[in-house]
Amino acid sequence: MIKWDMKYRTLGRTGLRVSEVGMGTWQLANDPNYWIGSDLEESYKCLGAYVEAGGNFIDTAWIYGYDDKNPEIHPSEMLVGKYLKESGNREKIVLATKIPPKNMNWPAPEGVGIDEAFPTEWVEKCVNDSLISLQVETIDLMQFHVWQDQFVERDEWKIFVEKTKKSGKVRFFGISINDYQPENCIRTLDTGLIDTIQFIFNVFHQKPTEVLLPYAKKNNIGLIARVPLDEGGLSGKFNSQTVFETGDFRSKYFSGERLVELEKRIDELKKLLEPGQSVADLALRYILSFDEVSSIIPGMRRLAHVAENSKVSDEGKLSEGVMQELKKHSWERNFYPTD
Repeated sequence: MIKWDMKYRTLGRTGLRVSEVGMGTWQLANDPNYWIGSDLEESYKCLGAYVEAGGNFIDTAWIYGYDDKNPEIHPSEMLVGKYLKESGNREKIVLATKIPPKNMNWPAPEGVGIDEAFPTEWVEKCVNDSLISLQVETIDLMQFHVWQDQFVERDEWKIFVEKTKKSGKVRFFGISINDYQPENCIRTLDTGLIDTIQFIFNVFHQKPTEVLLPYAKKNNIGLIARVPLDEGGLSGKFNSQTVFETGDFRSKYFSGERLVELEKRIDELKKLLEPGQSVADLALRYILSFDEVSSIIPGMRRLAHVAENSKVSDEGKLSEGVMQELKKHSWERNFYPTD
């Protein structure tokens, strides 16, 4: 693999140095409910190729690849754990995972009680499960996988966070906030117990720039940008004729006339490209042009994806002129299937 100049940023007040391009691992597990067509052998090779390219931030989750018929199996975490053990690269990696809500509701609905989402015995179980699956003694960053800011009113989760950090099982805690709700965490951040926020941020969804990014800058919160390519919409590889494999959740995400509208918007974005530049390159560099962002976590289930995404860090930030033009391409919507 070609060696790129991977750059690193500080993950907020954790002080951890993470590569600008992190590795999202949802797709690696060939999740039977969402992603079809992953090759586990290639997925394993992708982990090694990513580290070889200079990457050091791997983000996974208890739920990735989960099948309730085999509740003790956590495929994505287990694949990452296998790589860490066999490669001997644990000390090189900043390792992040997530605790799912017990009620398995994504996003956390308004008004839900924390007793339904994150009762103490459940979160303790999930932390222990993840330690076993990942084959590690300590997790660098543990994140609640959904959130409602009203949870701040209860003390159970606060006690759990402080207790678990003291135990040495987890170094830092974060929240992976609800889809398209970038401000649904501010009261919780005011407690000082949460060090990082994982949030949707991309060229189409620019709302986080209004409140979350300024807050994070002022309070030294680590920001992890997920869905940077809009589930592939900003890869530049889809058009109105794209057909997804049976079982691929994107067949619903881009259903109806959405692909037609997407194609129009991608055609407009292409007018901003420099010679040889891809839409994906533009989209990823857009996010990294914000100093407040610590890392982006595109999924990489193909070796080609590792090479394409890793080189973005080498290319640097976009010009102010391009950034101003990209403001015009905001397309606020939530396409996630609810059924």
